[in-house]
Amino acid sequence: MHKHYTGLIERYKDRLPVSATTRIISLNEGNTPMIQLQNIPRMLGKDVDIYVKFEGLNPTGSFKDRGMTMAVTKAVEAGSQAIICASTGNTSASAAAYAARAGIKAFVLIPDGKIALGKLAQTLMYNATIIQINGNFDQGMELVKEVANHAPVTIVNSINPFRLEGQKTAAFEIVDDLGFAPDYHCLPVGNAGNISAYWKGYKEYATDRVCGNRPVMCGYQAAGAAPFIAGHPIENPETLATAIRIGNPQSWDFAWAAQQESGGWFDKFTDAEILVAQKMLSQYEGVFCEPASATSLAGAMQDIQSGKIPEGSKIVCTLTGNGIKDPEIAMQQCAESKPVTIDADLDSVKRAILDSL
Repeated sequence: MHKHYTGLIERYKDRLPVSATTRIISLNEGNTPMIQLQNIPRMLGKDVDIYVKFEGLNPTGSFKDRGMTMAVTKAVEAGSQAIICASTGNTSASAAAYAARAGIKAFVLIPDGKIALGKLAQTLMYNATIIQINGNFDQGMELVKEVANHAPVTIVNSINPFRLEGQKTAAFEIVDDLGFAPDYHCLPVGNAGNISAYWKGYKEYATDRVCGNRPVMCGYQAAGAAPFIAGHPIENPETLATAIRIGNPQSWDFAWAAQQESGGWFDKFTDAEILVAQKMLSQYEGVFCEPASATSLAGAMQDIQSGKIPEGSKIVCTLTGNGIKDPEIAMQQCAESKPVTIDADLDSVKRAILDSL
């Protein structure tokens, strides 16, 4: 019998902290596609299977929806009338959408001038109260934690444990889709909630013998915002990949545990290297992700080429957000590919096509 998909909490409720009476706040998030790359592995000249988990096809266009459905569901269950978060963009959009769905208020703190246009537009349309601060995400996060002690609001950043509970379901989906856990899982790392949540999910499935192995977890950061490489917080992080422009990750200890327990590693990439990977995904695979997402592929490609990830490996790269989130960076990358203006007649169209073949 056909069953309408109604979101990840319903699908994995036996593995999540909900009861039969819990009012589930959902936008039918999750169930995102696993796309096997065809052309990039061939270009690398290596015998590897690379899959991308395209989280940009969640309802608000990023992986944040996985955690937000759980965080807002539990906030509503506890009687909360408002939620609050600090955000570089994706969290604010997701929080605002799920608050709208629940009929409660959302307050978001964002760094002034440091949020991609698509994410700001979403948050405005979902009718959140937006507070721009003259500071970065890390300063916003500290303010949110202080405000929550003085106002009746629930924090829905990844310090909220229910966020990671929701996000761990991506690991469940990967195993359910492939029939096995990958050998290596590559992720962008900003606030580090995602690498922590995936590892939690893989461990739970392995413990329950749903899969026979756990992947090596590989976390990749932007060079200008790489506290895991430095070994300490970065005071003034800078990168075009705004989603990972975070210098003091809130899931610091969990992420280190994921790296160490899995035998994985962290690495960093320049903005130029990240943008090359983003453009490769679009132009050779037809997958348009936001810049931060492409950090996972940049890392995988480097480690495949060096042999750190050996041939014969099965690799999953998480693409955290949709490319439409950051149209400005995309337009800058395609500045040389401006539309050609021609006369509106058949000969001109034919000439334009022949000239570009």
